[in-house]
Amino acid sequence: MTLRKFCSLVHIHILVAQANVVRRREDTAATRSMLNIAKVMEDNPVALRLKELEVLERIAEKIDRIQVNGSLDSILTDLIRMNP
Repeated sequence: MTLRKFCSLVHIHILVAQANVVRRREDTAATRSMLNIAKVMEDNPVALRLKELEVLERIAEKIDRIQVNGSLDSILTDLIRMNP
């Protein structure tokens, strides 16, 4: 193996290691963000309910047709129950 190839391989390994560090930092930041959101929702039932409705909205966007038997309020209450 020539010195040029060796240096090139070392450089590639350094870049891969740097990319792994960046990925780990992003994962850590995402985990910290989720923890902060969970803390806010734990202390604020209104924020929790809003997040539940956002998720329900995303699910509903993927549904072509829905058939409602009974009132929509009772269905939503049955789907999403808030625990005190």
